[in-house]
Amino acid sequence: MANNIKEEKVLNEIMKNFGDWFNSENAPEMTHKLYPYTNLFSPIQVNRLKLKNRIVMGPMGNISMSEESGRPNHQMIAYFSERAKGGVGLITTGLVPVSHKIDPSVTELGNLTYFPRIDRSRSNLAGWRDLAYACHSNGAAVFIQLTAGLGRVGNPQCLVNSLKLPVSASWNPNYYIPQIPCKPLSSHKLRKIIKNAGQASADAKASLIDGVYLHGHEGYLMEQLTNPAFNRRKIGHFSSWQAFGIDMVKEIRNRVGDNYPIMYRIDLSLALNATYGEKMAKIKSLKKFRKERRVEETLTYMKNLVEAGVDMFDVDLGCYDNWWLPHPPASMPSGCFLEVSKLVKDYFKEIGLKSNAGLDVPIVAVGKLGYPDFAEKALRDEKCDMIMLARPLLADPEWVNKAYAGKVDEIIPCIGCHEACIKEFVDGGHPQCAVNPRTAFEFEFSKEIPQAVQKKKVAVIGAGPAGVVASKTLIERGHKVDLYEKTDKIGGMLIPAGKAKIKYEIENYRKYLENVVNTLEKNKNFSLLLNTEADEQLLKSKKYDAIVVATGSKQNKVKIEGVDNKNVAYAVDVYNNPKLIKKAENITIIGGGDNGCELAYMLAYEYGKNVNIVDVAPNFMTHTCTANCGHILHYLEQKGVKAYNCTKTLKIEKDKVIISQNVSKTVPNPYNTWQPILPENIKNPLAKKIKDQYETKELLTDFTIIAFGTSSNNDLFYKLQSLNVAKEIYNVGDSNRQGKVFTAVKTAYRRCRDI
Repeated sequence: MANNIKEEKVLNEIMKNFGDWFNSENAPEMTHKLYPYTNLFSPIQVNRLKLKNRIVMGPMGNISMSEESGRPNHQMIAYFSERAKGGVGLITTGLVPVSHKIDPSVTELGNLTYFPRIDRSRSNLAGWRDLAYACHSNGAAVFIQLTAGLGRVGNPQCLVNSLKLPVSASWNPNYYIPQIPCKPLSSHKLRKIIKNAGQASADAKASLIDGVYLHGHEGYLMEQLTNPAFNRRKIGHFSSWQAFGIDMVKEIRNRVGDNYPIMYRIDLSLALNATYGEKMAKIKSLKKFRKERRVEETLTYMKNLVEAGVDMFDVDLGCYDNWWLPHPPASMPSGCFLEVSKLVKDYFKEIGLKSNAGLDVPIVAVGKLGYPDFAEKALRDEKCDMIMLARPLLADPEWVNKAYAGKVDEIIPCIGCHEACIKEFVDGGHPQCAVNPRTAFEFEFSKEIPQAVQKKKVAVIGAGPAGVVASKTLIERGHKVDLYEKTDKIGGMLIPAGKAKIKYEIENYRKYLENVVNTLEKNKNFSLLLNTEADEQLLKSKKYDAIVVATGSKQNKVKIEGVDNKNVAYAVDVYNNPKLIKKAENITIIGGGDNGCELAYMLAYEYGKNVNIVDVAPNFMTHTCTANCGHILHYLEQKGVKAYNCTKTLKIEKDKVIISQNVSKTVPNPYNTWQPILPENIKNPLAKKIKDQYETKELLTDFTIIAFGTSSNNDLFYKLQSLNVAKEIYNVGDSNRQGKVFTAVKTAYRRCRDI
């Protein structure tokens, strides 16, 4: 293709922008300057299916949200029904494997699964029919997302549970434990998966599901077979890397007929070479993947897929080995893949490509598009044909209805944290949402909060996320609420947390909480008391029936020689007053958690400082989602930030920090973003033991910042409890259990819904 060089250049430019994007563009906000949203709310035809608007609910893997037999249950149906009621035009489900008994990573012991299934039992079909009825009755169409399997990105625990190696297209390293090889599937088993996909599609159609959505991106098994990075087979039909995908589409089309929509999710490129460059030839677990599918090859493959029967695509970048791309976190720019969708759309237009139904092939844009003005502009600029929202619809299932009505400032914004939607199920739970405590609990909690039988006078202490959610919930219960905040601003720890430009979504959420409080102030039962520190005497004098303590967290202090020097400050102080580091050129941050690494990002990219990060732990950002820490760490390395893991801080002096660094070759690479940090309850028996080989070093430092995280600020709660200041005293948010926005919102809502 003549444009191949140009297209690869576009890819490299897109990737280059992901580190310092905020220097050239403004982050979006919840504005409604383009209202009414005529493009978002125009219909579109996909094969014989007419969708009422251009908004697609993206797949958020419904892990552990069905029965263990795989049948969709009340929880899963209520979850999708809520988004259908919210106005979305097309709903897509999470992964539904068609490779049970072939890919051992998708099936649990006892032939049970944490995935929904459409095979195995006729009773499973009944669950899908119930789900379809629920969506249809609320005006939404629904596509089932079928996956060929997980392959090398599947849980290698199958090696222990069933004595079976994980599988792949060729001999590939397992993503989680690269020392474990994944064996190539035989042609016979691959044909069986294709037959299973055809049967699942026929069953989906019989179950009133409106279309099939093939999961061909992000390095899952289908991409492992359709990308030469992973498929290095030398002989046989499937040595042609396009064969598996095209054969599957043809089989599905044969089983469902000409009029049934088929959607395909694909990445324009794995972007591994664009991400890691020379490292691709040096890192053992990446070496095999250097010959990834090029942009030109992807476009040709997409054309062939359309000729085989695909009706529409959504397009992104990346895979598990650079996971911040297919799962763009808070620190990535909004609309990060709009240029990708535009490239594909322009190519299809250039060659005059039509589907088998004689229609244009819609391109669905993905990647942090949860702002109505932003989404509308993407359609008006013809960068895509539809908009996919996944996490924004978990944050607010009414996103579509609110956008249509122009109530944009009422939309609960997604904060891009991945704590509840992804990390929660990685750690053993199921998808939820940090800012919406009802997500995945719609079956348990009604949208309307029930009125309390006995109306009470309640004090809420602290106007962070927990305090605001508590106040809103209590007012809806019918109580009289006084909200105390010792400062002059709503937000608590969100205020410093939203200072960095990469944390714009935290600041947008804080502004949303301000809007909530402004609305509450119109209620005669609510009082906001800013600049008021509530102590036991004040609270006792008011004779409250109940007190809800939401005093948040406090900065952890450390005992290091020199910590009280004038050139030392805590992270929260630097966020609140960046002038502290104005004259410093060389800065050392002690603490490599989220707090320290995000601060390092801000200081390096926004203020041009030379930064060191020091931590005693083997890895940085160990308690955050792989996608979030991957993006931060990758671009910290790109910026030249020096990372010292397995390192003790001995002393802080005026112009240096003295450290004791473990220089053993067994110390892990702190900038390893191509491999995940395993959950704490999973032990890697093949991991090398870290040996001790410490050397004392001096780091040139003008200013030192302590970023040892925070702990619960619960002194007031225990004092109020000991003095019996009220008959009911509750502790919610960080002051109850140290966490993030997810735990703050969840504890506040659940506790206050019952007061």
